[in-house]
Amino acid sequence: MGTDATDTPVKLTKQGHACVRLEKGGRSLVIDPGGFSEQEAALGADALLVTHEHPDHFDELRLRAAMEANPEARIWTLRSVADRISGAFPGRVHTVGNGDTFEAAGFEVEVHGELHAVIHPDIPRITNIGFVVDGLVFHPGDALTVPERPVGTLLLPLHAPWNKFSEVLDYVRAVSPAQVYDIHDGLLNDNGLGVLGRMLGEGGPGTGGAAHHHLHPGEGVRLAR
Repeated sequence: MGTDATDTPVKLTKQGHACVRLEKGGRSLVIDPGGFSEQEAALGADALLVTHEHPDHFDELRLRAAMEANPEARIWTLRSVADRISGAFPGRVHTVGNGDTFEAAGFEVEVHGELHAVIHPDIPRITNIGFVVDGLVFHPGDALTVPERPVGTLLLPLHAPWNKFSEVLDYVRAVSPAQVYDIHDGLLNDNGLGVLGRMLGEGGPGTGGAAHHHLHPGEGVRLAR
C-alpha cells in the first residue's frame, strides 16, 4: 500500500515575519509573502496562499514576481486580495473562504476563519482566513482562530498591534498543538523575542504542553506526524 501524500514529511522554512515556505516532494507552497518578508520569499513557489490584504502579509510585487517566474504557479486567497491581482493572471488566482478545501502543489489545504482580529473598535475589521496544510500545520494569519480540527504544529502570531501576551498564551492552550513556531515577529528586537520566549517556555505560566520554538529567517525544520 502506498503512503498518503499528507503523511510525507514537510520541510518548514521561516522567510521573515509572517511568511513561511513548505516543501514536499520537490514542490513548494509559500504563505503570506509580505513586505516584511525576505525580498525573494515568494520566488520558486508552485503555490501561494495569502491570508489577508495587509501589506505585511500581501505584497503585490513579490506575488507578481513569483507568478511571472513560474507560469504554473497559482494563488489561493480571499476575495479582497484576489480582486487586486487576478486581472494580471487570468485563471491562476482562486478565491476561497471558510470551510473550503483544495489541493495546491500536492498539499491538501483547509480554510479556517473569516475575520481579522480587532485592532481597535474605531478601526473596521477586514476579512482574514487561515490555512491548515496537510492536516499538519496551521497558519492563522492575523487572527486567533481555533481550527475545528487538531493540528500538530501551530504558527503563532507572536506580536502585533492587535494582541497581548495573555491572549497569545490562551490561544496556544485553546488550539493545543504539540508544538508552536513563532510568526508575526517582525516588529520585535532581540530583547522582545527573549522576553516572550521565556514567557512561552519554562519561565512562563505554561502552554498546556506545546513545545515553543523560534526560527530566524532562512532557518528550517522538518515536520512529520
